[in-house]
Amino acid sequence: MIRIQIIIILVFCISELAGAKNYKKDSLNQIKNIEVVSLQDSLNTCETKFFYPDENLNSLFSDHIDSLLNSWYFQHAFVISETETETETETETETAVSTFPDSVYVEQLQSIDSYVDLSYNQTVKNFIYLYLNKRKTLTESIIGFSTYYFPLIEEILDKYNLPHELEYMTIIESALNPVVRSSANAVGLWQFMYGTGKMYKLHIGTFVDERCDPVKATEAAAKYLSDLYKIYNDWHLVIAAYNCGPGNVNKAIRRCGGTHDYWKIYYKLPKETRGYVPAFIAVAYVMNYYKEYGLTPHYPDYPMVTDTVMIHNYLHFKQISKILNIPEEELSALNPQYRLDIIPAHEDKGYPLCLPVDKIEDYIDREGEVYAYQRKQFFPDNKIKIPNGRYTHSYTTSIKGKTRILYKVRRGDNLGQIADIYNVRINDLRYWNNIRRSLIREGQKLAIFVPSSKKNVYAKLNTSSSSGEKISEDSSVTINNKLENSDYVYYKVRRGDNLWSIARQFPGISNHDIMQLNQMDDEDIKPGQKLKIRSKA
Repeated sequence: MIRIQIIIILVFCISELAGAKNYKKDSLNQIKNIEVVSLQDSLNTCETKFFYPDENLNSLFSDHIDSLLNSWYFQHAFVISETETETETETETETAVSTFPDSVYVEQLQSIDSYVDLSYNQTVKNFIYLYLNKRKTLTESIIGFSTYYFPLIEEILDKYNLPHELEYMTIIESALNPVVRSSANAVGLWQFMYGTGKMYKLHIGTFVDERCDPVKATEAAAKYLSDLYKIYNDWHLVIAAYNCGPGNVNKAIRRCGGTHDYWKIYYKLPKETRGYVPAFIAVAYVMNYYKEYGLTPHYPDYPMVTDTVMIHNYLHFKQISKILNIPEEELSALNPQYRLDIIPAHEDKGYPLCLPVDKIEDYIDREGEVYAYQRKQFFPDNKIKIPNGRYTHSYTTSIKGKTRILYKVRRGDNLGQIADIYNVRINDLRYWNNIRRSLIREGQKLAIFVPSSKKNVYAKLNTSSSSGEKISEDSSVTINNKLENSDYVYYKVRRGDNLWSIARQFPGISNHDIMQLNQMDDEDIKPGQKLKIRSKA
């Protein structure tokens, strides 16, 4: 009898290997390297359905979430206070997440309109707690971002007849950060690797990386997900394969006797992928029930109603920014696919430019003026001026007569804020420190070149108790643009500011308070303008 069973198993293995050969013909070439399963693995039937997996994967995902929260994109797109970004701990105030009986979660998940099965187990519950309690600030920011990204993602998923809830994958992959790059060099909302991006016709070059283009990347992701579904006909396996590659999923299936039940192959998958489907289910729950837990969306500080125009000639963000009075940071946020703030368009190859909807008519009316602004500086002889070194800008200030000091990045810092403090340009900071775009991390040391006469003054910044406090040499140096006189606290408007973002920096002050104090009829402000914030009294 044992010999017969072994023969049957061997026949099964041979048939599976034959099936693997058919997979090789598929366009997804990751599937071609399928491991031959040992007899011992074949005998493992994986019959147990792990509704309560015995490991807590939160720490693995928590590190990934923290890296996203501390990224430049989140620190710059939102005005987040330092106290908000402090990591919450298990001992802090608990919400109802940890006290609800399991039956409540099961009922709530079943009530969500989802084509993808939303199973429930302890790992799902752990992730719900992670997003709603321990990483509440990030979750509120993600919810704010979703109002911008989800409509365009849903439109494309609908075009390919895919379940709309697949959009939740972008939250796990990138926390809706279109420029994030993982340690494995996966990029964008959908975290495409270079090879997979190329396979799905995404352009990845010196000036343009379409993995960062929300529309193009979502189109590619929709095609990839459609191809995976043709293979597995099961959305849990599709989601898992998107994370770890179809080759790893096929190995797990074969080691468990050919079952296509995700929960049965759970422990044969890579550790990160084990948490991927539970995290997806948890995100679906959070996005549908966050209001019941008192979470409030944090909306980004750039326009969320946009439109696009096609560009057919070289164009630099500085040209657009100057003529249309749009902050460069805002243009970068709306057009993350342009790696050097240059649109390399030409007559035969157009590229889209995303603008706030209220700037579209202004652009159309002043298009010639935009192209003409400092044309020879940016595009001499109508050619792109290549920066000095890959991904760095050549428009840098001379360091002659200046002294190098080091600044230690604090939580909540961004390059724009640091540049303002030291009265230098963002491009100079990038160039001096070999920074691509504006990504910095807490604890990082930045080299800054300042006038030698001001060396001692600027050196005090790293030892001051707060970057928002005023220190001075003959009362001439002011930190973070917060100005004071004998009667009022003042604020000097920076490019990209609006009354709402300014008010958020002063507890208890609203944008309406600022308007009333400054006798303003509307919310129009301009860089360099000094605003009264509150009376010292």
